[in-house]
Amino acid sequence: MAYKFIFLSLCLHLSPSTNGQTSVNSDSSYKPRLIAYTPVAFYNSFSLQVKPVLYIRSGDTVQTETVDAFGRDKTGIKRQSGGNPLTGPFYIENSKAGDVLQITLTKVSLNRSYAYTSESFVSRSMPDSITKQFRKLHIVKWKLDIEKGFAFPDSSYRTYDNLIDFKVPLKHFLGCIGVAPSNKRNEILSFFQGNFGGNLDFSRISQSAIVYLPVLHDGGFFYIGDGHAIQGDGEIAGNALETSLDVEFSIKLIKSDVLQIKYPKVEDSVYIMSIGPGKTLDKAIKIATSGLLEWLQQDYHITVQEATQVMSTAIEYTIAEIADPQVIVVAKIKKEILKGLKKND
Repeated sequence: MAYKFIFLSLCLHLSPSTNGQTSVNSDSSYKPRLIAYTPVAFYNSFSLQVKPVLYIRSGDTVQTETVDAFGRDKTGIKRQSGGNPLTGPFYIENSKAGDVLQITLTKVSLNRSYAYTSESFVSRSMPDSITKQFRKLHIVKWKLDIEKGFAFPDSSYRTYDNLIDFKVPLKHFLGCIGVAPSNKRNEILSFFQGNFGGNLDFSRISQSAIVYLPVLHDGGFFYIGDGHAIQGDGEIAGNALETSLDVEFSIKLIKSDVLQIKYPKVEDSVYIMSIGPGKTLDKAIKIATSGLLEWLQQDYHITVQEATQVMSTAIEYTIAEIADPQVIVVAKIKKEILKGLKKND
């Protein structure tokens, strides 16, 4: 969800602690566990100030859920004020500043049959003569046909005469994924984005994707939220089709002597992808492109000169987000093309 419109059950060897926190028992024979966590509260910021809801270790898998960007859960009950309420934070034991979290999204699924969006265009997307027609916010409800895999406007909620047969394929994903930031207060509202991740609104952060985040504080303080049923690149209405999700993720901790990154990175079966947040399009492109260069140099040991030939012929860009305080640009290359390079194991 964009900035413009935002003004336990526990199982498998878990031991409860005070203040709503839960620790995973661990010893020298620790084995990764599957942990089911039902949120009892949600938070509107990526923050180091919130007490962790769960302590987990590298290799663990967590099953949980999110509310939508307006704070409503899968039953329609409002659980938190709007503005991308987050599930978490999850404390990753033994993680230190400088390490990297590798998060594999093993499941991202819809858990209700409707979503909401807005009738508008954001200021970066259209001339003023058009955007000024949408100064008053109108919310639009959509139906989600999960079985058939389509979404369409709910005519009982708002009628569009020319959209009676219009539908779009579902492509659900997490809009928010990140850790506690490193700034003056070590927290930031959940519609922001940066090197900590945050409100990235990138549609390939979906089931089976792997997200890499830099750890900025001991424990990481990892959060997820802002479920989307589908969103066009840029989120030009100011909202995606906002909904709640069931999410399962596994965590792998990569220590700083093995890997360090400056900004988030993503991979899936098709692409390696570097995230670039910036106040301008130029800055975002440079961050995304240089991050992809670092990835290629690390995994394939190619020189900068060689990278000019690889990247200039194979790079693709996605403008993932233009509605929020920072633009999000993603630089990506298909893995199929990179098979022509020798990868370092």
